[in-house]
Amino acid sequence: MAATDTVDTVRALVWHGDALELLDQRLLPGTHEWLCLTDAETVAAAIRDMVVRGAPAIGIAAAYGLALAARAGDSVAVAAKRLAAARPTAINLHWALARMGAVADSATAGELAARLAHEAEVIHAEDVAANRRMGELGAAELGVPGAVLTHCNTGALATGGFGTALGVIRAGWAAGRITEVFADETRPWLQGSRLTAWELAREAIPARVLCDGAAAALLARGAVRWVITGADRVAANGDVANKIGTYGLAVLTRHHGVGFMVVAPSSTVDPAMESGAGIPIEERPEEEVLACGGRRIAPGEARAWNPVFDVTPAALVDVLVTERGVVHRPDRQRMRAMMTRTGPVDTLRTAP
Repeated sequence: MAATDTVDTVRALVWHGDALELLDQRLLPGTHEWLCLTDAETVAAAIRDMVVRGAPAIGIAAAYGLALAARAGDSVAVAAKRLAAARPTAINLHWALARMGAVADSATAGELAARLAHEAEVIHAEDVAANRRMGELGAAELGVPGAVLTHCNTGALATGGFGTALGVIRAGWAAGRITEVFADETRPWLQGSRLTAWELAREAIPARVLCDGAAAALLARGAVRWVITGADRVAANGDVANKIGTYGLAVLTRHHGVGFMVVAPSSTVDPAMESGAGIPIEERPEEEVLACGGRRIAPGEARAWNPVFDVTPAALVDVLVTERGVVHRPDRQRMRAMMTRTGPVDTLRTAP
């Protein structure tokens, strides 16, 4: 099977024209429940409460949320503010809202709802196409066959379809360049064990889940050739904000001589953010760390620190893959070149 023939069997979002259906990812893999949302307020709540997660999927959901606001005759500007406040770190959310806002500014009252719905559908379709292209580009970087490690969930559930880092893994498996996948469980929401392992199992890609703390021992054994992750925001200098634990993996890869690949669409790049130091890092409730599966696992007096993301310096990133091309050892100059070039995607490769 060619890499371009790989398909994902999962969708996180389905648009019906008058409603947005979201697969409730809080309940997976045991329960498959779809929520039908018909207004922007419930879409914002679904983003905030982790019904839908993953930077690209959040941006797409927000776009549909604005379309629902316009359809209901609600203020698009007010809806945009509520949606923007739902999750602070993922730049795709703000990128999608800005793009939808530009369409709203140029639309008449009579055409507003139709134009926003169309733009949201375009954003969704573009994300799927970008993911498939990133899968091809990233798989071509893998070299000789071997095992890979991934963190969090970056598959169809986190995007419009196919996935970013998991899209590269899908394409790499189809091309014979990946022999096995190790998935960090990814505490505290367990996106790796609940979601990534589920997606891979549905496509018969061999995978093993490991505790986040076991990654160092795995890399020390030489069992993995690449660590492949996604991103929620990439700064202008190539620093990467991603799920908490990513920075530690990047440090480990450098020590053990393992490749570190980040896969994210160009909409995740924030040219206005000079470096990762300025990226807002969301912190969620302490109870997410102090409990598991709804059961308290820490003593009542215990406190917790629960940052959702960390920042990996660009110096630790070997390869950044976007649909615009591949950047080796990203820095400010190479990032700018990748973001400003035009033309066929095959010409948008920034060499080391």
